[in-house]
Amino acid sequence: MTSPFCTIVPPHLLEHLAASDNPSVAAAARRTLIADASARTARVLPRAAAAPVGAPAGPAAPRRTIHDAGHRTALPGAKVRDEGEEATPDATVNRAYAGLGATFALFRDAFGRDSMDGAGLPLIATVHYDENYGNAFWNGEQMVFGDGDGEVFLDFTLPVDVIGHELAHGFTQYTANLEYFSQSGALNESVSDVFGSLVKQHALGQTADQADWLIGQGLFHPDVEGTALRSMKAPGTAYDDDVLGKDPQPAHMDDYVRTSRDNGGVHINSGIPNHAFYLVATELGGHAWDRAGRIWYDVMTGGTLTPETRFSEFAAATVAAAKARYGDAAEIQAVTKAWAAVGVPTD
Repeated sequence: MTSPFCTIVPPHLLEHLAASDNPSVAAAARRTLIADASARTARVLPRAAAAPVGAPAGPAAPRRTIHDAGHRTALPGAKVRDEGEEATPDATVNRAYAGLGATFALFRDAFGRDSMDGAGLPLIATVHYDENYGNAFWNGEQMVFGDGDGEVFLDFTLPVDVIGHELAHGFTQYTANLEYFSQSGALNESVSDVFGSLVKQHALGQTADQADWLIGQGLFHPDVEGTALRSMKAPGTAYDDDVLGKDPQPAHMDDYVRTSRDNGGVHINSGIPNHAFYLVATELGGHAWDRAGRIWYDVMTGGTLTPETRFSEFAAATVAAAKARYGDAAEIQAVTKAWAAVGVPTD
């Protein structure tokens, strides 16, 4: 089982900020890139999924622990809140705790899954990582959140979908284990965006039509010309800012970006499968986790994917999963239509 170091902010965006004329923005971005490089090489080995022991005594419940890094990089840091303890005076700690709970609740309530590994994996998070750290990441064992630089990025615990996105990397790690490179890596990122968005929608009780389909809305400083890191509804439109640059995500295979950066563009080309999911969810309507999310969940847990799965293979798997669960009904038509709309064949 691989354990990729997965961040919410892609390196190409940080590299753009590191070249900014604003010295404080550039310094924070460079510091973040250095911290990411160090954390990437120091990542822990993933724990094997534990085998379930007997029938649960009641509904599955999360086991959350929040740590404070104290603006340093040693993990996990000082423990500041454990499962069941009262809220602390630190709003960042409390948001992390609530976000882990919201992610656990989606997987339990919508899919009957007990944590990211399906066997009660403890949910560990560290807040206040490093100084002016402009990212959040999953390292194979835990979540880590920076406070942002206050000029481009705000606190990374603010958007609950960022928390859901990073924890969903753990879900992928324990299921399809998609290799973090090229198309399989873009699928890895897309699956995290899908379930991160579903975490937000589930927490707010939103239908597919009510959702904003943005990833990281509320993360940017108000002066930034942008609404979020990514848009599943309209990839490529999330931001267009003098400092940040323009959102490079494509929505169709005609615009697929071939690059050696960012592990072959995993944060860029994820826009294509992201948009396919959005199209399925809005075509079917209602709560997106009920049918569209169930199909994607079935694919991830069905055992048919390989670590090197490409877009067309994933698309074919969603068609098969839709047929297996729903037969020749609206679901399979919505899935087939969505992949055709983004230029990915399903046969």
